Amino acid sequence: MRVLGLETSCDETGVALYDSERGLLSDALFSQIDLHRVYGGVVPELASRDHVKRMLPLIREVLDAAGSRPDEVDAIAYTAGPGLVGALLVGAACAQALALAWGVPALGVHHMEGHLLAPMLEETPPQFPFVALLVSGGHTQLVQVDGIGRYTVLGESLDDAAGEAFDKTAKLLGLSYPGGPEIARLAERGVPGRFVFPRPMTDRPGLEFSFSGLKTFTLTTWQRCQAAGDDSEQTRCDIALAFQTAVVETLAIKCKRALKQAGLKSLVIAGGVSANRALRENLEQMLGELGGHVFYARPRFCTDNGAMIAYAGCQRLLAGQQEGPAIAVKARWPMEQLAAL
Repeated sequence: MRVLGLETSCDETGVALYDSERGLLSDALFSQIDLHRVYGGVVPELASRDHVKRMLPLIREVLDAAGSRPDEVDAIAYTAGPGLVGALLVGAACAQALALAWGVPALGVHHMEGHLLAPMLEETPPQFPFVALLVSGGHTQLVQVDGIGRYTVLGESLDDAAGEAFDKTAKLLGLSYPGGPEIARLAERGVPGRFVFPRPMTDRPGLEFSFSGLKTFTLTTWQRCQAAGDDSEQTRCDIALAFQTAVVETLAIKCKRALKQAGLKSLVIAGGVSANRALRENLEQMLGELGGHVFYARPRFCTDNGAMIAYAGCQRLLAGQQEGPAIAVKARWPMEQLAAL
């Protein structure tokens, strides 16, 4: 089965063509970072309009790169949620229109399931069951994964997700959007140990996360340094390192607890924050000590992309899942509501 995948949940337009026998044939991505940077964050209306502008040219690019014709596409998968409703509607409307024109089925895919399954695109994919740490945009979740659609949420963020905390903290430090890569860049030049930030909610049982207090702690530290006349670039780097280390170690502590609770030794990390090098190194060391393995997608498949949607949609289509021609998207969509395959 050859599936065209469309991703438009937020500020990246992703298109990919996946073949169930040959794997990923081609993919293309357009990021709207430059469009939104001037506003310090994503402007939903601008995001939707840009998806309209980019979608069809990217589809043509992907089909041409794969040497494939529209009549060789067997189905279309698109992101149906969660995400920005206006942006989601662009992908859904395009998918349903093409499906009608080409006489093929279209299927809405859960955005976070796409992220969770992205490591399956690698040469050495994880085997079920495993624990997944999903750190993408407004989501930070620990999920026990027993199979596709067989998800048990073990813990999640009670306020700011990790990605949101990175972006907001970067803004507080006067850094540009998106904040995650900027924090990581400064942290590379930070002096370890100069500042030590708390590891939120690790002093009590449970698998929930909370990063809003850490964001405030970072702001207070930066303001105190500024008041003392120490607002140098090095101080900013040291604070960035302390913040990143606190987030990474908090995530690692919770992952270790989740693995122990589930009785598993395989961990998948997925989503934009999973591209953070410090997080990968910390989790690899932890799993090595536990005699387990950590899996993640290559960096370009950590952020939003069409390949993960094409793959996830293909698995559900092969299992016989279908939907009608109605255009329906969901801003919020708990993963537990997904049908098990």
